[in-house]
Amino acid sequence: MLILESLLPIFILVMLGYVLKKYRLTTESYLQVSDRLVYYIFFPTMLFWKIGGAAQGDTVALRLLLVAAGVSMGVALLSVLVILLFRISAFKAGSFSQSCYRFNTYIGVAVILNSFGETGVAVFGVMIALVIPMINVFAVLTLILFSRTQLGGRARIFQIVRSILGNPLIIGCVCGLIYARLFNRFPVFIDNSLQMMSMVTLPLALLSIGGSLSFRGIRENLLLSLVASTLKLCVLPLVGYVIMVTVGVSGLAFKVGLVFFCLPTSTAIYVLSSQMDSDTELATSAIMISTILSIIPLSFVLWFIS
Repeated sequence: MLILESLLPIFILVMLGYVLKKYRLTTESYLQVSDRLVYYIFFPTMLFWKIGGAAQGDTVALRLLLVAAGVSMGVALLSVLVILLFRISAFKAGSFSQSCYRFNTYIGVAVILNSFGETGVAVFGVMIALVIPMINVFAVLTLILFSRTQLGGRARIFQIVRSILGNPLIIGCVCGLIYARLFNRFPVFIDNSLQMMSMVTLPLALLSIGGSLSFRGIRENLLLSLVASTLKLCVLPLVGYVIMVTVGVSGLAFKVGLVFFCLPTSTAIYVLSSQMDSDTELATSAIMISTILSIIPLSFVLWFIS
């Protein structure tokens, strides 16, 4: 029942987004504007609201944060090892590596909100505030390492720092943490305003994810996409589960961690790959396959914890 209530509505909206784009009821320009609104305004606002007004207590589970960061970086390093061992071309290397460990934040929040409520979102928000900067740095460094063009080191480092400090999701999480420590309660009119803004966030985000899905390039990149999805949806969850059990992560933190490790790869890998001369068709293929296959581990996890 938890699977139907929590997971099915999310993928219905994703597929609706795909159908709307296919039949031209949404356009590329509309999706671009929608993505910007979600990324820069609505999603950070929702994270700020959920974290800032969450019940205080064991919201920040240090062991979960360390496990999430450590396992994500471990799989990221494993992806580089796979690139070197199997001699994946420099053009494909950056896109392949990203698709092995970057996660779809929007689907994560949707699943966790449906399954564990606002307290679960607060835990997830704190976790991604730590993990997102780390994986962004690693993603850019990997793209630079395997780049076919010469990139200015100092300018690229500045770009990395600026992208992290200016990341709206991180800003929303950090501001929410500060507000929770100082006040932890919103005035009614502000709470209602933030609630209304947050209500449009996930539907817009999920429709945009569906609209961005494409079968283009899957045939040529099927094997690499499946390898990346195996690392993302099988290796990452298994290693994450074992380490969480070993170090004693439990309760809500354990459940949120399991969902986090099973999330499909982020649609943002397409943008970064296009900006840094990596294979966008491989990125598109990996996003499509990972999103579809993620139904399996997410369903299993929700069944396991129910």
